[in-house]
Amino acid sequence: MKCLLVGHLVIDTIVGGSKSETRIGGGAYYSAITLSNFCDVEVLTSVGEDFPDEWLDELRAVGIKLRIIPSEKSTAYELRYLDVNWRELRLLSKAAPISKAPVKRYDMVLLNPVANEIPPELVEKLKKKAVFLAADVQGFIRAPVPGNVMLQRTDVSFLKGLKAVHADISEMDYLKNLRPGEVEVFLASNGPETGFAYFRGSRYAYRPVRVEVKESTGAGDVFLASFSYFYTRCPFVQALKRANTFTALFLKHRSFSFSMEEVNELAMKVSVKKLNDINPRG
Repeated sequence: MKCLLVGHLVIDTIVGGSKSETRIGGGAYYSAITLSNFCDVEVLTSVGEDFPDEWLDELRAVGIKLRIIPSEKSTAYELRYLDVNWRELRLLSKAAPISKAPVKRYDMVLLNPVANEIPPELVEKLKKKAVFLAADVQGFIRAPVPGNVMLQRTDVSFLKGLKAVHADISEMDYLKNLRPGEVEVFLASNGPETGFAYFRGSRYAYRPVRVEVKESTGAGDVFLASFSYFYTRCPFVQALKRANTFTALFLKHRSFSFSMEEVNELAMKVSVKKLNDINPRG
């Protein structure tokens, strides 16, 4: 299975209390390392000369291919954690936009922007490059200016018809001209609390399994990527349960040092309940 991830690789500075750590990040990164457990993965991104070569080498070492658009500088964020699930984000710098689609086709394409680097025109082009196209909304609705990250109400009608779209519940009010029923699957996560999923006209509530975590960086990206893969292999509810436990185990270990047997066993503890139709007839 050939998968393409589109979005900026990021220089992340993680701040928690008196501790600070700089490491690779970005939605494309977390989704890519997730899918590299199952697929042949390419990343279409833009980074500058300030991006550490060893980080790129580490991705190549696990079999991830890189398509890099040169840039004067890389996208960089500061993530200041107030507690495990709450953080403040500051955009420090931004790499060049991604505007050119690859020539070849893929089995799956995931859009993981972090700073408005993917224009709607590219999304339309990528719809022709894969049967399965999924996206995270976060980078489409962030104001693309340095400083504290602000969300802006944005016309995201170009996401209509996608296989899967992910948003945090807090982001849904910023989506203009896109309703959950206008994509095949809409995932509305809520950290460790009850989230919602919309599948072909029906609304579901799901309760994630509880695990002890130190930080939640990358959670939504791992969730979307793992769901997208599992959804190509099994029915919706089963894919939703597996993606929840796959993400929980990643957050617990901050690695993929767990087996699919653990994922499947823990998935049985995820509660999924159908609530009502979101597109009632009559």
